[in-house]
Amino acid sequence: MINQSKSKLNLLIVMLMTFSLIFLACSKKESSEQSTTTAQQTEQPAAETPAATPAEQPAATPAVSQPAAAPTQAETKTAQPAAKETMSQPAAATGEVKMVELDIKLPKPMFIGTPQNLQVPKLEKPLGKPRPPFLAPEGTANVAFGRPVKSTDEAPVIGELKMITDGDNEAGDGSYVELGPFLQNVTIDLGKKHTIYALLLWHYHKQPRVYYDVVVQVADDANFTSNVLTLYNNDLDNSAKMGIGSDNHYVETAEGRLIDAKGVQGRYVRLYSNGNSNDDLNHYIEVSVYGKPAGAI
Repeated sequence: MINQSKSKLNLLIVMLMTFSLIFLACSKKESSEQSTTTAQQTEQPAAETPAATPAEQPAATPAVSQPAAAPTQAETKTAQPAAKETMSQPAAATGEVKMVELDIKLPKPMFIGTPQNLQVPKLEKPLGKPRPPFLAPEGTANVAFGRPVKSTDEAPVIGELKMITDGDNEAGDGSYVELGPFLQNVTIDLGKKHTIYALLLWHYHKQPRVYYDVVVQVADDANFTSNVLTLYNNDLDNSAKMGIGSDNHYVETAEGRLIDAKGVQGRYVRLYSNGNSNDDLNHYIEVSVYGKPAGAI
């Protein structure tokens, strides 16, 4: 009886142990499967990461295009000043004045060299070479040509007043006008106000002479009371009563006396003289006034 009981007990123990082993084995299997599943779930994001890259490309695209947009704006700002400069260049060119050499036809020289025995104060030394060209705005012309002339001596000793603006600057007989002694003047009416760039006059160049109190003025009216401007004055003692001048005495030559008028404006031109180094008489061969009508470009 006792042996039977032991046998049953041993069997029961064996069965319990077997069941326990089976249970443990099943538990381990489930744990292993769960670990495998967890590991697979954990590895899925890593596997899906490459798949997510295309989805992230739209976000990456602006980041790449932004630097490209910035240079485009910079290029636009840089191009704007260049466009302004291009537009301003024609305007600046339009405003520029083209300067050309005055076309001056000189007469035949009547003597060579300068006399050394002229006792004249403040006498200009000869240049010793041809006068440099004079530049003036394109379109400048002798606006005194053919214009009427009046004088303090309306009955010249030789010649006629109209010869002073007839274009003949030669020194021979029949080309010059001789006025009376002492202070005399001639006045040229240009017809309307002009911008004057230069004035060229010949008193007498058949022989070397120096004329005194040479004063050249421009004004708006014939009485010389409005906008009177003095272009030249070599009156050293105010004997002409128009102020002491600072310009030089000079010897008359075939080149004449070229005076830079610097673009002054006026309608009337008046020239004074007060005898010369040879006698008390006053002479004029030709007076040319180079200019353009006021307001002309």
